[in-house]
Amino acid sequence: MNPASLYHKLNHVLALLAGLVRPLFLLIIRLYWGWQFFLTGKGKFTHLERTTDYFASLNLPLPKLNAILAASTEVVFGLLFLAGLGGRVAQLPLIGLLVVAYVTSEQAALHAFFSDPDKFLTADPFLFLFAVVIVFVFGPGQFSLDARFAKRSSTAG
Repeated sequence: MNPASLYHKLNHVLALLAGLVRPLFLLIIRLYWGWQFFLTGKGKFTHLERTTDYFASLNLPLPKLNAILAASTEVVFGLLFLAGLGGRVAQLPLIGLLVVAYVTSEQAALHAFFSDPDKFLTADPFLFLFAVVIVFVFGPGQFSLDARFAKRSSTAG
């Protein structure tokens, strides 16, 4: 067997394995990070005054309202993310929230994106944003409520 043929067979086997692992990978990401969003939002509600003071220190307008909106977004859309419900549309508020977090509280990391990428990659919002972008790109996977409802509607129609 020549090296090119061996390479193509190996690549084919690895692609099949990746296809088998993908739904579980997406489920794990959704369960872990969806729960983290929920807990973060719940923490903001539990310590609303502290969160409001922090938002005020960032010179955000209407800090209490913004704290409530951020906490609500994390709780509601974190649970939707966890369940895989609402697909990519439900992830847009989380992506928006995380972009705002970078712009308001992680400006140094954002400005250092090209000159010192480690600052950007180690900033608090990064792993949350990375998880949401992964699921946004690949979809919530077959172990999601979206997939379950899609299967139900295709068999009912």
